[in-house]
Amino acid sequence: MDQEIKKGLAGVVVDTTAISKVNPDTNSLLYRGYPVQQLAATQPFEAVAYLLWNGELPSEGELAQLRATEREHRALAAPVRASIDLLPLDAHPMDVVRTAVSVLGATDLAGGGSVLDASGSPEENLARSVRLFAALPAIVAYGQRRTRGESLVEPRDDLDYSANFLWMTFGTEADPVVVDAFNRSMILYAEHSFNASTFTARVITSTLSDLYSAVVGAIGALKGPLHGGANEAVMHIFDEIGDAEHVVPWLDEALATKRKIMGFGHRVYKSGDSRVPTMRAALDTLVEHYDRPDLAELYDALEREFVERKGIHPNLDYPSGPAYHLIGFDTLTFTPLFIASRVTGWTAHIMEQGAANALIRPLSAYNGPDERAVPESN
Repeated sequence: MDQEIKKGLAGVVVDTTAISKVNPDTNSLLYRGYPVQQLAATQPFEAVAYLLWNGELPSEGELAQLRATEREHRALAAPVRASIDLLPLDAHPMDVVRTAVSVLGATDLAGGGSVLDASGSPEENLARSVRLFAALPAIVAYGQRRTRGESLVEPRDDLDYSANFLWMTFGTEADPVVVDAFNRSMILYAEHSFNASTFTARVITSTLSDLYSAVVGAIGALKGPLHGGANEAVMHIFDEIGDAEHVVPWLDEALATKRKIMGFGHRVYKSGDSRVPTMRAALDTLVEHYDRPDLAELYDALEREFVERKGIHPNLDYPSGPAYHLIGFDTLTFTPLFIASRVTGWTAHIMEQGAANALIRPLSAYNGPDERAVPESN
C-alpha cells in the first residue's frame, strides 16, 4: 500500500504544547490562555516573557526580579562584540545575529564538559533564556549602528526592556508613544506555536543538544523568506510603489506576473490574522506622532485593493514593517527584531521539549532506484 505523504508535515500533529494556540472560535492567538491582544494592551514585554517561560503572569515581586536579572545582562559581552566586528559591514543582519548568538553560547557554555551533558537542567536553561533575552537588544542595536558608522551605545538600567532597546539603537530616549508601539510589536511576535523556526528549535532540542544551538538553528530557519523576512519585504514593496496613487498599476503588474505579495495571508488564520488590529492601532499612533499620513494612505490603498481582488487579508508583518520604518530601524533590521521577540517563545518551547523529550525523527518514503550492483571496473 502506498504511504500518504504529508509534504511539509501539513496537517500533522506531532506533539502537545501548553504555550500557545489559535482559538478558532474567537480567531485569537492565546499565550498560556491569554489573548495576545489583551497582553499587548496591558503588559510590558518582560511580563509576557515570564508568562511564556513559567506559565503564569508574574507577581510584582517576580517581575521586579526578572527585570533586575535582565538588566544585569544587557551589556554587549566583549567576545560577542569582537565577533561582530570581524564580520563584513555588508553582512546581512540575520547573519550577524546568528553569529553573535553562537559566540554567546560558546562563551556561556565554556568549561561545561562532555557533549553528553549539553542539554542542561531546567534551572540552567531558564537562566540561559533570560540571559539571551537580555543580550539580544544589544546585539541587534549594535549591528545596525555599526553599519551606519555609529559607535556602541551602552545600556541604561533605569529604562525598561523596550525603552532601553530603542535607547541602545538610536542613542536618544524614545517618546512614550514610540516605546508603547514597539513594546506591543515585541509581544505580538513573541510566540506562535509550531511554526518552522520553533519546530526547528524543538528538533534540535530533541537530540539533547544545548539551548543556544537550538536558538541558532531557529535563527537559520527564520532567515528563510517563506518564514521570516516578510515585514522586510513589505517595506520594499512600499518603497517600490511610492504612494497611494500608484497602488493600482503596481498591483496590476504584480498579479499579472504572478508575483508573491508578502504581508498577506497566513496558513493558520482563515479569517485574518488576529494580531493585525492591535499592530495597526500601534502603527496609527506612530503615523500621527511622526506626521506621516502618506504612509497610512499607501497602507490602506494596497490593503483595500489586494483584499478586494484576492480575498486575502494582511498578516502581522504588514503593519509591523511600516511601524519599524517610522521608528527608524533599517529595513534589514526588521527580521532581527523578530528574533529578539521570538527568542522568548523559542526558549519556552526548548524547555517544554526537554521536559518530556522524545527524539524527533520522522520517516521518509524512498523513491529512488531499486537495489543494484556497482558496475565492474574496466
